[in-house]
Amino acid sequence: MKYTLRFLAAFAPLLLAACVPQQVVRNKGDAASIAQQEAREQQLAGANHWTLVGRLAVSTGNDAGGGNLTWTQNGDRYEFELRAPITGRSFRLSGGPDGAVLEGLDGGPQHGPNAEALMQRALGWDVPLDELRAWVLGVRAGGSAADMSFGDNHLLSMLQQDGWSVSYINWDATQKPPLPTLIRAQKSPFMVKLVVQSWRLQ
Repeated sequence: MKYTLRFLAAFAPLLLAACVPQQVVRNKGDAASIAQQEAREQQLAGANHWTLVGRLAVSTGNDAGGGNLTWTQNGDRYEFELRAPITGRSFRLSGGPDGAVLEGLDGGPQHGPNAEALMQRALGWDVPLDELRAWVLGVRAGGSAADMSFGDNHLLSMLQQDGWSVSYINWDATQKPPLPTLIRAQKSPFMVKLVVQSWRLQ
């Protein structure tokens, strides 16, 4: 595990530095902003089949890791492939309701009851993957209250839910509905940054 973290950490500072957010206007949202967000959430409620390609960085406060990411969501099943840019070594997290598998670590594949528990045990990453599935689309995760702020473009600027603050820095307005392309999620001491290079919704 220590080798894996050192291996991924070589790339993470570059991505973290590249993702320093610009100043984003935030307001609690007027009727138009809230209506637009609710319409987006209705449009994306059935979006269970999609693929994004981008770059991911995760910081735990003591360690950092990251790489080039391909995330495929196929209903309740998911597959993350994280590839280090220098060596090309890849790590694959896949699973669904029946459990999760993490491949590419020293010592062979590791299994867990779910992705969150497996990532915590194997890498020390406390990342709420179930919530991220919603947050990455720019919508609220179900099951708990959320506080929203909006930018001048009436798109979501910050989402606070389950103790996490999720900032939406950039959006792809050519998508229908618009989708985020630069996201930062933070819950001290953890930080996740995602740069989305391409979206494909089915």
